[in-house]
Amino acid sequence: MHISRRTLIDGALVLACLVLTLLAVKTPWSPLPWPVVAAAGVLGSAAMWPRRRWPVISAVAGAAAFALAGNPGPLFVGVYSGARHASRVIAWLCGIAGWAGFVVWSWFDAGQLTVDNVVFPPLGLALVVLAGINQATRDALLASLEEQARVADEQARTAERTRIAGEMHDVLAHKMSLIALYAGALELRATDDPKLHDGTVLIRTTAREALVELREVLGVLRTDVTTEQFADLHTLVTASSRAGHPVELRDEAGDLPAATARVVYRVVQEGLTNAHKHAPEALTTVTVGRLEDGSVAVAVHNDIGKTAMDLPGSAAGLVGLAERIRLVGGSLRSGPVAGDGWQLAAVVPWLDPRPEAS
Repeated sequence: MHISRRTLIDGALVLACLVLTLLAVKTPWSPLPWPVVAAAGVLGSAAMWPRRRWPVISAVAGAAAFALAGNPGPLFVGVYSGARHASRVIAWLCGIAGWAGFVVWSWFDAGQLTVDNVVFPPLGLALVVLAGINQATRDALLASLEEQARVADEQARTAERTRIAGEMHDVLAHKMSLIALYAGALELRATDDPKLHDGTVLIRTTAREALVELREVLGVLRTDVTTEQFADLHTLVTASSRAGHPVELRDEAGDLPAATARVVYRVVQEGLTNAHKHAPEALTTVTVGRLEDGSVAVAVHNDIGKTAMDLPGSAAGLVGLAERIRLVGGSLRSGPVAGDGWQLAAVVPWLDPRPEAS
């Protein structure tokens, strides 16, 4: 059986107060009859057990125990508990209640009140109240720090899950569109073979359903990419060309920094994915070049298509891509080109950290 630390502390305090009650009866510490002293001490000691839940009751009971029995244990424990577990205003009221208990005990003990009995006890009780308030402040600060740590940990977990999901969306959506494109091309050529025709229809339909389910699971993703290495643009364009989509690459930028190359790759991948869906037979041109300020301009332009693949679409890819480019300080635009198809274009900074001149 596991006993919590708080339970052990509360039990020890109650036991200590009961021991003081026994001493108060034997000494005695109050001029009142011993049954009154004993009853007040026992009740005041028992009231320390729920001091965290009912701090005001514990403080008042401790003050009463001191007034009737002269028992300081329940008085100081009760006032401290009231200051630690109640509000600030109530904390000082608990201190006043303790002072009142001390004044009543002084009256019973000496039959009169002196300046010392009225003035000096509040100083000691004020220190007890301040100690309780200070501990309450520390408890609140620790709780706040723990909550911040918990939230930060959860945010880190969420960001990592979103990052992984974003990569899944970028990669799988592109691959599934290629599968559907291959299947569509085979379907047109398999009219003489019913089994092959039905198989290609099944592949295309399954790819379409997989895209729907993928986007339902991943949702709209807005996250940056990691430092993972991706295939180069030539491999990406070759894959599209082999699937029957005419793609021309015009790479005039040369070697790019790894961070810039990853963003450019994602722009081209998203542009080709959209071209596969909406204009699979139209010529698509991928252009990568350098601007005067050193940034990289990338554009994916497809001519007007006669037919479009029956593939589901959502703004998830473009939304995530726009956020990714915004985070690195670039810009993205997409839309129709008057009478000349559709274009996805981006400007990506030259993301190459260079040492500062000394």
